[in-house]
Amino acid sequence: MELEELKLFLRIDGEEEDTLIKGLQLGAEEYLTNAGIAKDYEKELYKLAIRILVSHWYENRSVETVGKNVSKIAFGLDTIITQLKYTQGDVI
Repeated sequence: MELEELKLFLRIDGEEEDTLIKGLQLGAEEYLTNAGIAKDYEKELYKLAIRILVSHWYENRSVETVGKNVSKIAFGLDTIITQLKYTQGDVI
């Protein structure tokens, strides 16, 4: 996925955050690999999962937690990961 695609999704102009965003993308790819998902930028769900992870991590850089509030990643990332697991190897 091109850096510009992620920046467009995050609504970021300029180059100040490029290194951070690229690092978050690499982390998201590793996260999905560790979840059993093969890297496949041909699948829109894979790209969506990358965008969701990068966006979540970019917007929630703080590690502070108050009480029992735990931040869930939006848009059902768990469901997307499950679908990607069961469709690996499918030809479109």
